[in-house]
Amino acid sequence: MSVAKEPEYQHGQPPRTGVLLVNLGTPEAPTPAALRRYLAQFLSDTRVVEIPRLVWLPILHGIILRVRPAKSAAKYASVWTKEGSPLRVWTQKQTTLLQGFLGESGHQLIVRHAMRYGQPSIGSQLSALRAEGAQRILIVPLYPQYSAATTASVMDDVFAWGRQTRALPELRHINHFHDDAGYLDALADSVKAHWAANGRAGKLLMSFHGMPERTLLLGDPYQCECLKTGRLLAERLGLGKDDYIVTFQSRFGKAKWLQPYTEPTLRALAKQGQQRVDVICPGFVSDCIETLEEIAMEGKQAFMDEGGKEFNYIPCLNGQMSWIRALSKLVERHLQGWPTLAGEEVGSAELAQQRERAKASGSRH
Repeated sequence: MSVAKEPEYQHGQPPRTGVLLVNLGTPEAPTPAALRRYLAQFLSDTRVVEIPRLVWLPILHGIILRVRPAKSAAKYASVWTKEGSPLRVWTQKQTTLLQGFLGESGHQLIVRHAMRYGQPSIGSQLSALRAEGAQRILIVPLYPQYSAATTASVMDDVFAWGRQTRALPELRHINHFHDDAGYLDALADSVKAHWAANGRAGKLLMSFHGMPERTLLLGDPYQCECLKTGRLLAERLGLGKDDYIVTFQSRFGKAKWLQPYTEPTLRALAKQGQQRVDVICPGFVSDCIETLEEIAMEGKQAFMDEGGKEFNYIPCLNGQMSWIRALSKLVERHLQGWPTLAGEEVGSAELAQQRERAKASGSRH
């Protein structure tokens, strides 16, 4: 096993604490070549596709990577912005905003972001944090609901970096935040703001990313956490059980996935006479191809094709201040007991006392 050379030691450099936000990833450009590289990495992940390698890899390289990149590139091109991929743009902005929120709360942290697939990679960002003196790092997968295909895959990559690292930093990670009060309040804020500006539809559809049903049967908690998020959000919005529905999107292949499926549900609602529907995607904290193209475009077309009159997509949390505030509180809770000022080696209780004394001293002058 090869181990990477450690960054050059800087005498007197104080130990620091880092935070690494991790999102799914995005191709570098909306082109077939870029999609081929991205999909090859994504669909080669054994957490994502749990089919024996001897069966799956010939299908992936012999069929899928020859056909799908061009189709996917056209979809990405339809949502690409002047700044680039929406997912990358929003993840970068969330990183900057989180750094500011935490700084205003008195924390001197290094906040970076990485992508599980594509760039910047998890390993490169962990190495960059180490080079900046981070001896404690909190990993924050930006997936509210836990799944082996998402959160566990992120940690696989973290551990792979660790196997090549001589001086490991202390590591923590957040497993999920599907029932976090701040996250749910931010979702409710976005729905209420939409209703205030546009009125309320007869049905609120909450669409989560799909997973094969087999994962549920094997013990993955993802579906349960999606349903809990949906129920808690509905409670905050004062919705009855007939006012909302939880569905699952983004199916791939012929296997049975978690149900009900989003697009067939939208078609059925229109056929049943539902003229207007509001759609939100609580499993995504940043708008991306799955929300902007699959839901706001394809989902809308499916609903309208069956006689629907008005389809409203409610954007992801993105840079919403209530979400960034919630994210900062979530990070703070998981940092408890770790120093968050450069060189600071005191406990959280002593730190709180020091801050209170500093405030009191400042108020007397």
